[in-house]
Amino acid sequence: MKGIELYLVDNQVENYLDAEQLERLVEVLRTDKNRMVCLILLFLISTGARLNEALTATWKNVSVEGGVWKVDALLSKSKKSRSIPLNDSALWVLEQLTSKGKSDYLFPSPVTGKPYTTITRAWYRLRKEANVMIRIHDLRHGFASLLIRGGRSLYEVQLILGHADSRVTQRYCHVAPKALIEAANAASVIVRKPLVVAAEPEAKAA
Repeated sequence: MKGIELYLVDNQVENYLDAEQLERLVEVLRTDKNRMVCLILLFLISTGARLNEALTATWKNVSVEGGVWKVDALLSKSKKSRSIPLNDSALWVLEQLTSKGKSDYLFPSPVTGKPYTTITRAWYRLRKEANVMIRIHDLRHGFASLLIRGGRSLYEVQLILGHADSRVTQRYCHVAPKALIEAANAASVIVRKPLVVAAEPEAKAA
């Protein structure tokens, strides 16, 4: 087979939640009895972090007052330390945690007291209950999509997600077709919506 040119096949998996699916998932995560795993997943939705980054997150690297969470270089995929801004949703998750002062980790396992090695089984149950068939990593895709829909620039999304190459960020930035149509219509110059002109009152009969 040497020398035979391969087809360039786009095999990137693109799964992300629409608004209705996200609402269902968040509702399940806010109410399910497995609180620690649910809080981990809500933290992922709120920060766009990678799963391993969240599982190994420590309190010493979190500044609630400053609204920043630092990911150490050893735990980062890029092998560079980075700071992740904590929005209101992420801060809410931190308020729900009871591990502060009891454990070094944000999300210690109730059984071992150490970071989880996997939450896959619990995730399968939770996503089935919410009727959303996505991967945990797709929550990162969804976070990027929310930023883009909120009007944030690609550069800002790149910094928050910790990508060295903006081309990687582009893969995560899914924009709804409706939003793209609205964006395109902002530059529509051939066909414009007709102006609504108020009708002049009829002249009174003499």
